[in-house]
Amino acid sequence: MTQVQVEQKTYEMPPRDGISVAHFLTVTDIQRSIDYYEKVFGARVLSRGDAGGAPGYLQLANIWMIINVGGGPTPDKPTVMLAVPNPDLISSFLNFRVADIQACYELWKSRGAEFITEPLDKYGETRCYIRDPDGYIIEVGQSKPDFTYG
Repeated sequence: MTQVQVEQKTYEMPPRDGISVAHFLTVTDIQRSIDYYEKVFGARVLSRGDAGGAPGYLQLANIWMIINVGGGPTPDKPTVMLAVPNPDLISSFLNFRVADIQACYELWKSRGAEFITEPLDKYGETRCYIRDPDGYIIEVGQSKPDFTYG
């Protein structure tokens, strides 16, 4: 059996060793979504895709994102359809943990982010949600000073 390295110290896309994790977003317009994540959050564009249907790739903080349009089943996922979400029926979302939520709220709002509400206190943190151009929600949260993870 081959060993898989998962404790590497650095990550890159594509990985030369071990693994890297990327979040795949199904979108209606690749360029619009790449422009949005670059403008609002300062994502680094790794690839804008191509006319042949290749997806776009972004680096956003410590994650990579794959941006591609939806479509029907393929041989490697024969029963799966990829589509943008129903904006009011979400099963997963990005979660941005930030050091200063008010500063992020003001900056990202000035860059075109559409927040559902202003930052509100909830469960030991302050948080709010953004909708991207395809209806995905992005949670932005700042933990309270006395909160620790596990």
